[in-house]
Amino acid sequence: MRDVTPDVPALHRRSFLKYSGALGAAAAISSSLTACSSGPESTNDTGDGGGGNGTLTAVIGYGNDGSWDPTQTASAFCMAANNHIYEGLLDTDPISREPYAALATEVPSDLGGTSWKFTLRAGAKFHDGKPVTADDVVFVFDRILDPKTQTLAKGFFAGWLKEVRKIDAQNVELVLNFPFPEGVSRLTLAKIMPKHVFSQPGAWEDAIKGKAIGSGPYRQTAHHPKSNTTFEAFADYNGPRKPAFKKMNWLTIVDAAPRVAKISGASAGAQIADNIPYANITQLEKGGMSVKGGSGMNNLFLMFNTRHKPFDDVRVRQALRYAIDTEKMVQVALKGHGTPSSSFLNEANPTYRRAKTVYDYDPDKAKQLLKEAGVRGLKIDILAVNVSWIVDCLPTIKASWDAIGVETTLSPQETTAVFTKMDQKQDYQVVAAASNPNQFGLDADLIMRYNYTPTNLWMQYTRWADNSVAKKLFRDMDKATREPDAETKKAMIQDYVDVVAEQAVLYPVVHTELMTAWNAKRLSGIRAQPYPGINLLQAKWV
Repeated sequence: MRDVTPDVPALHRRSFLKYSGALGAAAAISSSLTACSSGPESTNDTGDGGGGNGTLTAVIGYGNDGSWDPTQTASAFCMAANNHIYEGLLDTDPISREPYAALATEVPSDLGGTSWKFTLRAGAKFHDGKPVTADDVVFVFDRILDPKTQTLAKGFFAGWLKEVRKIDAQNVELVLNFPFPEGVSRLTLAKIMPKHVFSQPGAWEDAIKGKAIGSGPYRQTAHHPKSNTTFEAFADYNGPRKPAFKKMNWLTIVDAAPRVAKISGASAGAQIADNIPYANITQLEKGGMSVKGGSGMNNLFLMFNTRHKPFDDVRVRQALRYAIDTEKMVQVALKGHGTPSSSFLNEANPTYRRAKTVYDYDPDKAKQLLKEAGVRGLKIDILAVNVSWIVDCLPTIKASWDAIGVETTLSPQETTAVFTKMDQKQDYQVVAAASNPNQFGLDADLIMRYNYTPTNLWMQYTRWADNSVAKKLFRDMDKATREPDAETKKAMIQDYVDVVAEQAVLYPVVHTELMTAWNAKRLSGIRAQPYPGINLLQAKWV
């Protein structure tokens, strides 16, 4: 299995890191990304609600100017929007992540073989009126599997999927390298795009900038980077999840205060918003909003530079983890909306098992490990992203490390500044940032490979991939991927997660809730996601 985060081309790497759940909300990228239409509809159009004739207005706490190319993007805003614009052969429920037939007519009944055949939905059309055919399916998968084309999606498919064949105009066959039942849920990550549009010269650059033509229930009507993106119901959509809103207007408001203000009060300018700060929950609830959380893989992690002594010593990494008062962090910084990490995986993940090494608060053990490592007078500068909730957590880390005699300085910076240093291979000691691979799925193999494979970005940043423990870890991960028995595979993953926990090279400190707020008097069918963005495919006006 290839890494989930391959060598993303330099142009898109920043978009990937900056807008994904990998690093949470951040400032918008270069203004060189231009609109693909003449401009936005009114950002104040909230519609008339009840009759279903108005515009649903949503506020997304992430930028809309990341890459919109479905084979490339990890942008929270763009991935959420693409789930309304495009379809995969199969898509997954946003909460359970169970696959359901989307462009295909059914989910394969036998997932234990190396051939999956799909019939396309009769009458399915793209938003420009052209029919969806097998050629479009093959076109997308050929791009994903092309060894000369580096995309994010390649890491989700290249290891287990050999090829996609056209049987006839309405039927395709997926040929697997080995049985891989987990792959069926990943098909939602291969959005089917019209070959007649995106095979044209320059079309992929247009896709990056925001051009989106799919077969889903909503079609994009306007796209204005750093402002908003608008949609309308696609009249010819004949798939399983019908559009309930005639129009939608998604605003991008990265800063927390104006985002909360937009959905507050009697004259609120929107009906739903994601990425709600914990400190505003009570205020919004008193104002009549429903505020719910989704618990998943959203986490604060620490990443060590293993080529900067003494962080090459596992005892030092462990000592710094034992020293952190995580319960205090949860109560003070997260207002109770989180849990100290007891595994790389969050507790609700189907493959979760409490790790053999759990970093419960133990300052005495931390001091002993530093003594055993021969480390005295350690000074650490924590390079951190300036995402608001991460910044809230940093004082607890500093206080905890200062208390064991480690002089600690906090250096929160713009996300781009932090990861430009990583890309330029500048020296650093410790990075504190946020990650959330749940936007890609619940599959533990996928989640672990998002961070831990020999050539991906994260291992480049940690400088750990050539360590003997790492090399054995990667071999064990490959064996687990190919293991046909589900329970055996689960145990193998749990065992190598124990190694990841023990080594503490890149590892969660706390797992947190992501909060969504909406007006339940206007909207029904809303479910809070444990990853960034919103999904309105089962929502409707009250």
